[in-house]
Amino acid sequence: MSKPGQTGIKRIISAFLYSKQGLIDCWKMETAFRQELVACVFLIPMAFYLGNSGIEKALLVSSCLLVLIVEILNSAIETVVDRVSSEHHELSGLAKDLGSAAVMISIVNLIVVWALVLLV
Repeated sequence: MSKPGQTGIKRIISAFLYSKQGLIDCWKMETAFRQELVACVFLIPMAFYLGNSGIEKALLVSSCLLVLIVEILNSAIETVVDRVSSEHHELSGLAKDLGSAAVMISIVNLIVVWALVLLV
């Protein structure tokens, strides 16, 4: 059963507009996202230049995009935790640390993928 509200093309347009606003808000509020996005602006064109096959190019580009995706999810987690309470709580800290760890792993993944594609 679907939620009541917009359907069809109106729902798709609304979803696109919410997503666009999310990207704008992330750019404005999250320094790490801005840094990673700037890195991707340089890395993605390099991926098309350095990748020898479609698969290599896809791996290089997707490893960049994965970092952005995980950073957005981490920012969402942090925002919800901050919304729930501003006081320190062990579980709030754990949630933020886990999100940060996910970002770190996605960056390690990017480094490993680029190294394997370009050096092996």
